Amino acid sequence: MKSQDIVVLLKLVSLQEQEKMARSGDNDWLSPREEPFSARGLAASLGISKSEVNASINRSIGSGLAIKDRELGRAKPNRRDLSSFIIHGLKFVFPAKPGAMIRGIPTAFAAPMLKSLLMSVGDYQYVWPYAHGEDMGQSIEPLFKSVPEAVQSDERLYEYLALVDAIRLGKQRETSLAADQLSERLLKR
Repeated sequence: MKSQDIVVLLKLVSLQEQEKMARSGDNDWLSPREEPFSARGLAASLGISKSEVNASINRSIGSGLAIKDRELGRAKPNRRDLSSFIIHGLKFVFPAKPGAMIRGIPTAFAAPMLKSLLMSVGDYQYVWPYAHGEDMGQSIEPLFKSVPEAVQSDERLYEYLALVDAIRLGKQRETSLAADQLSERLLKR
């Protein structure tokens, strides 16, 4: 496994949710454009090369974190196992260590969708380094270098990756809260 495998899998989850909303008429996601589930579409939206996207999907299928959808012929995240891996193993495989103060995009519990869930006193907020970011905080290396750009156009992906960072960084209470939020979002269908 590589850290970008988690980014690719969470992007697939986000795309599934956007597709489901579009089918119910909640948005215009199915506009005529490149197939977002293709390696080329994923590469363009994530800033990861097409060959690395293919390798990532193959690793995920090999590890059981994704399966090949027979009907659609594309990779489909195994949400239950993905949730379990992120909650129980990710922080040991891809630990996060706060770095220097830098301008960037808020992550973990500093992210907008999580900020109101937990009040911390005296701690710095965490950010992914990003030159166009408006917030200052302790830098956290994202799971893949292109994450700050990729989340600009995908709010769901941003939510998932911020929750992942909350799990990677948090103490027991914070990790438990983030794990509950992640499970609730990943396991609902």
